[in-house]
This record gives sequence, structure tokens and C-alpha cells, in this order.
Amino acid sequence: MFKRTLRSFAITLVAACAVSACGVAPLGPNYQRPALDLPASLTGNGTVSNVDWLVWWKGFNDPVLDTLLAEAAANSQDLALATARIAEARATLDQNQSNFYPSVDLNASATRRRYSENSATYSAAGGTFANDRQLGLSASYEIDFWGKYARADEAAKARLLAQAASRGTVLSTLYANVAQSYFALRALDAQLTLAEQTLATRQENLRLQNRRFQGGVIGEMDLRQAESEAAGIEATLQQTRQSRSNAESALAVLLGRKPTDIINPVLARGTDLGALYAAQAIPADLPSDVLARRPDVVSAEQALIAANADIGQARAAYFPKLSLTAGYGFQSKDLSDLFDPASVLWNLIGNLTQPIFRAGAIDAVVAAANARQQQAVAQYTQTVQNAFRDVHDSLTNVAAGREITATTVKRIDALRSTLRLADLRYKNGYSSYLEVLNAQRDLSQAESGLIDIQRSQLNAIVSLYKALGGGWDAGSIVAQTAKP
Repeated sequence: MFKRTLRSFAITLVAACAVSACGVAPLGPNYQRPALDLPASLTGNGTVSNVDWLVWWKGFNDPVLDTLLAEAAANSQDLALATARIAEARATLDQNQSNFYPSVDLNASATRRRYSENSATYSAAGGTFANDRQLGLSASYEIDFWGKYARADEAAKARLLAQAASRGTVLSTLYANVAQSYFALRALDAQLTLAEQTLATRQENLRLQNRRFQGGVIGEMDLRQAESEAAGIEATLQQTRQSRSNAESALAVLLGRKPTDIINPVLARGTDLGALYAAQAIPADLPSDVLARRPDVVSAEQALIAANADIGQARAAYFPKLSLTAGYGFQSKDLSDLFDPASVLWNLIGNLTQPIFRAGAIDAVVAAANARQQQAVAQYTQTVQNAFRDVHDSLTNVAAGREITATTVKRIDALRSTLRLADLRYKNGYSSYLEVLNAQRDLSQAESGLIDIQRSQLNAIVSLYKALGGGWDAGSIVAQTAKP
């Protein structure tokens, strides 16, 4: 009898699970990607083919940059936070998937009670004291006729994928920020070198002008102008050193270094700015599948899938809920008789609940789910729009940067010739020293501007790689969402 009853108990639970698995299709709309008018292709107009988008920074041929990016990824607290959010989303998914199985509990109790001898139900034959001991199993299961738990599982999986893609956004942004900060530092190094060279030239000019003044060849105005120019360059040199120190501490923070290393940053230098610019890797062929490559777009779409599944969960509340509860065990007043066949007890209970009146509560929950889905549609659409805007702006900036650089190089060549001629005119008495100073300033400003233009061009290339989802592998979602 014991085995037969236990077998019936198990069969009942299995049958309930089978009925649930064979239920009707889940309620709510099935997901369809919003129809958007997307460009058929993208044109890079670059010089490099077969770009490795996962490690795009390798194209700059700077081992120091490679090392800094690896250090930043290893120490980033933003990445650690994103990884923890993935773990939380995975736990939520596991929790939701437990709804597909019955819950089974072991119950044990021992009771001793004294009856009131003055109560109407008291019987002297039954005695004043009584013992009761129970041991058994209880199980409960809700049959998922309407797909409420199936939609919950769908939503939880989508949110897990969204968190994994969000980590990709953090990673690609980190790579871009570190690379651009490194380029800014190398640009300041170049500015510092230029300022030191310019100051040495101005100080030599001041020395010569001072000798000429002492010899009565020039007046005091020319001497003071040379002094002013040298002092101005020296001030520029001090400002550049200050900016470089700030850039070093900012990069140290991005690398996740300790506070003591941020106060006194020691950062290796690799390829100089000119060589980095010469090695710039502008892709010739751009991937057209931006929607699948950009982690923020993937994350936004998964959030939309989750919001869409939430509608089905909300609608399921309109329909009946069927729950099964079963129990099997032993009950006896004496412990010695607890496992006697006569002490067996069991029960099977089916409970059907159909909402009749909720004062609009279910309608409100469904309306809220629909509203959140519309918000997710808007956010997804906006994310796609921003993605293609990023690509457009990056392509424009890269193309413009090349043209501006070429024009600036021509201007610098012309200014060098202008300075040479102005110096000859001054030495031969055809012009004032002010003409030489103006030529020197124009050349110095153009050379400094070229450094800034090269840095901006490198930043634009990094922005292009980021806009196209570089540095992140969409296939890594599978690995990150797998159970550890």
C-alpha cells in the first residue's frame, strides 16, 4: 500500500508537469524587431582591409598601448560592476526557471496537548493529554496553462543577455577612453618637446639681440620684444607641463591604479605621436551589420524583448489559475507506531481560481506592461539612430581630419619660408624685428596646431572603431551568460 500510494503521488506530479508543458501557446505578442529604414551599406574610404575588430588598437603598432589597455580591462571597477550585474541576472533566470517544477517539502512535527476538562468536547475516556507525531512530504505545483512562467523565462533570458551586452558597452567604451587618453598624453609630450625647442630658439634669439643691443646695432624695443617672446614661450612650456601632469593622473585612474600611483603616476611611453599618426589604421571596408555588432544596440533590443514578454505575463492574470497540492506521510500518537501502515495519510487537492472582480487592478498591470514595452521601443529606436549618427560623424571627422592635416602641412612649409625671408629682411634693414616675431609666432602656432590635429584624427579613428562595435565580440554573450 505504501509503495502504491507513493507511486500515485509521484505520477500525479509528473502528470501535472506534462499537462503544463503541453499547455496552450503563451499569451501576449511574440517579438518582432521594429521595422527601421536602415542604410544598405557603409563606405569606409580607408586604406586598411581585413581589420581585426576585436583588437583594432593593434593597428597602431604600439606595444605600450596594448599593455595599457590590458591593464585597464583587468582593473576596471566598471567592468567588475557589469560582471556582477550579469551574475545577478543569471540568478534571476535560475529563480524563474524553478517555477517549471513542483516544490516539494519535508514536514515533521511533534505535538503534546492538554485538553480542558471543563470543555464541552472533553471525554474522560480519551484522557486529558494527547500526543501527535507527523512525518511526510508535501508538494505544490501551478500548471502553466497560459504561459505565464514561459514568458517570465523569456524575459529573464533577455535581461541576462542585455546585461551581458551592457558589459560589452562598458568594455568598448573603456578601450576607447584609454586609447584617446594615451593619444592625448603623447600629444602633450609632443607639445612639450615643441615648446622646449621653441624656447631654446627664442633664448638664442634673445642672446643675439642682447649682443646687438650692447653693440648699438639695435634699439631697446627690439631687445624687449625678444625678452617678451621668450617669456611667453616659457609660460606656455609651464602650462604644457601642468596639462601633461593632469593627463597622466587621468590615465592612471582609467587604468585602475592605486591612489598612491595616481598621486605619483609613472606611465610608460611607446610610439610618438607622429609615428602613431603615420600608422593610423583607417578601415576600407566597414561592416554593415551595425545592429548586431554594437553592444548598446544589442542591449536595447534584448530589453525590448523582455518588455514584450512581460505583456504576456500580465495578461495571464485574466485567466484561471490551476494549482495542485499533494501530501503524503505518517501520523501517530505514539512514536513506535509512526511508520505502521495504519498511520499512513495522504491528500490530493486541486484548486482553480478565476479572477472575477479586481477593481481594474489587472487592467492596470497590463496597461503598465504595454507602456513599458512602448518605452523600450522608443529607447531601441533612439539607440539605433544614435548608432548610425556615431558612424556618420566618425566617418566625417576622419575624412575631414585627413584634409585638414594636409592643408596644415602646406601652411607650415609656407610659414617656414616666410620666417626665413623675414629674418633676411630684418638683418638687411628692410623691416622691423616685429615682422620676424610675427613669423615665428605663426610658425609656432601652426606646428602646435598640427599636433592637435593629429591627436584629433587619432581620436576620430578610435571613435569610428567604437561606433562600429569594435573591441567587443557579440558571440561572447553566450560565454558570459553560461552558468559557471
